[in-house]
Amino acid sequence: MTAPDSLTDPESLRERALDALTTARDRTALLTSCVEDPELTAQHSPLMSPLVWDLAHIGNQEELWLLRTVAGREAMRPEIDGLYDAFEHPRAERPSLPLLPPGEARQYAAEVRGRALDVLESTAFQGTRLTEAGFAFGMIAQHEQQHDETMLITHQLRKGPAALTAPDPAPAPLFTGPAEVLVPGGPFAMGTSTEPWALDNERPAHRRIVPSFYIDTVPVTNAAYQAFIEDGGYGDRRWWTPEGWDHIRAHGIKAPLFWRRDGGQWLRRRFGVTELVPPDEPVLHVCWYEADAYARWAGRRLPTETEWEKAARHDPASDRSTRYPWGDADPTPEHANLGQRHLRPAPAGSYPAGESPLGVRQLIGDVWEWTSSDLQPYPGFVAFPYREYSEVFFGPEYKVLRGGSFAVDPVVCRGTFRNWDYPIRRQIFSGFRTARDAGPESS
Repeated sequence: MTAPDSLTDPESLRERALDALTTARDRTALLTSCVEDPELTAQHSPLMSPLVWDLAHIGNQEELWLLRTVAGREAMRPEIDGLYDAFEHPRAERPSLPLLPPGEARQYAAEVRGRALDVLESTAFQGTRLTEAGFAFGMIAQHEQQHDETMLITHQLRKGPAALTAPDPAPAPLFTGPAEVLVPGGPFAMGTSTEPWALDNERPAHRRIVPSFYIDTVPVTNAAYQAFIEDGGYGDRRWWTPEGWDHIRAHGIKAPLFWRRDGGQWLRRRFGVTELVPPDEPVLHVCWYEADAYARWAGRRLPTETEWEKAARHDPASDRSTRYPWGDADPTPEHANLGQRHLRPAPAGSYPAGESPLGVRQLIGDVWEWTSSDLQPYPGFVAFPYREYSEVFFGPEYKVLRGGSFAVDPVVCRGTFRNWDYPIRRQIFSGFRTARDAGPESS
């Protein structure tokens, strides 16, 4: 795959970096200005940081990489580095730290940004791996948008009235297409060696051979998941791994997070508002154990990470891997539900312009999709620019999620992007689709 000119021309890259940084900061500002300061300093869940920590951490990372590393400038606030080191202080401990108060955190982040834009204007996009193709600026924009998603999760966990609003996705006709799509077996190119802002765990591109399989055309919906609940899925040990069964029993889990039954109806809480669970939306806030159990109950399985990427990127007509299911063009609102412009998934079957050449829909946006795979390095992996981004997470503890959610900005979402989390995590914007093996006659 060859990167489009907009990803290689220096001035186009400079404009792209400026737009990505500005979009991220606008979103950060909204997420931290829609509540009063006491809400910023409070910890709304031990799973999450106070919002004010995320705000200053964003500025600190930007200073570290763009001002100190790329531009070689002196540290602005070296005494706070340890406070905002994500590996030094677990989230549950962060409220007890002497964090910058909201006003000072905003001022610090703004001052860093002003200096970073000066660096962007003067940096030649060549010479080092960090500056080549503007990688460091793309990395920082992605980092901030990842924290914007984290802060949106905190808003979902926050008690009290709604602080955020957004229009709902456009209604979509009830999806009546095929329930599953055959992905023919054979080789394809997984990962990337050409995407300028791809992170280390997406690299390098390499050949994989995948047997034929079937994959759901759309993500599993709330209505489909309710059938699993009503059939006693949470009470039937047959569908669960031993670890999953122990987990749901220990924590009394009987439905997706934020769901509750009221008489004969299922309700859910979404950003401070209680509503009926919409039957045609992809199910949200399920952990890996729940996704795996549903798939077993349905006589299917979760796709592997390799299968997911082949379904999302392989174009049989050209026998090449594209950047996105629809091709190489950047996402538009017609392709996918991204960027927090809606605060919920779109109905299953939405975005026909974003479907893959094989006809699979909503592979990008709406919900992160659990796969069956552990997070592992690709052949030839090299940690860059620091081990703690990916390498320390490799192993069987973490399961891979793919595709992005409505909370993810396009700069952090592409066909090669890899997310991961513990299999117990439910506060994240996670859903799934299922797969099954196909016989050799389908190849």
